[in-house]
Amino acid sequence: METYLGEKQQASQWSPYINNGGSCLAVAGDDFAVIASDTRMSLGYSIKTRYSTKYLKITEKCSIVSSGMQADIFTLHKVLKSRAQIYEQKHGKPMSTDAVAKLVSRLLYYRRFFPYYTFNIVAGIDDEGVGCVFSYDAIGTLERVKYSASGSGSSLIEPVLDNQVALKNRNDIKKEDFKLTKEYAIDLVKDAITSAGERDIYTGDFVEISVIDINGTHEEKFELRFD
Repeated sequence: METYLGEKQQASQWSPYINNGGSCLAVAGDDFAVIASDTRMSLGYSIKTRYSTKYLKITEKCSIVSSGMQADIFTLHKVLKSRAQIYEQKHGKPMSTDAVAKLVSRLLYYRRFFPYYTFNIVAGIDDEGVGCVFSYDAIGTLERVKYSASGSGSSLIEPVLDNQVALKNRNDIKKEDFKLTKEYAIDLVKDAITSAGERDIYTGDFVEISVIDINGTHEEKFELRFD
């Protein structure tokens, strides 16, 4: 189609999905897990709110963080929380972390023909007291890993975790001599998401960080850049 000036007119395309940005990550240790996400919600080059959470505590020993489309994140978290509450009322005990991980997988697969536009990470303590992290694709395929990152800053965070947790491309330390402590993991998560906020315009404002161990969940919050 051409206009009267001879210029081509581009047809507009509509999509049911938008990406509101933000970054999430999690690291698992021998007896703990650290999970974190920022609170910025963006649309294009506009910041819609600085206080939009991507984090949900499901049980005292399991949490989820999600990046992507905020409406789908809210819906998925609402459904997940209600399912966890129904399970606890029915069985008289909270869901295990493995059960939560499989539930998230089923919820995502159920919507495979019109997927939730979310990039999810589940972290917590399993039945044996070992820290665990589960990563997902869009339709629910899950993998248990030692660490994971998702969202707009994941390409900046993942190499840091590769180097500092998996010790990739490291000649100064042997894997058998390395032990990931809780204090080191917390500092690493903070540094990784802070550095992502310096380069990624969709990551910023505040970070919600949760440390999960056998005693339960400890949550804290700290500031990132506001610009």
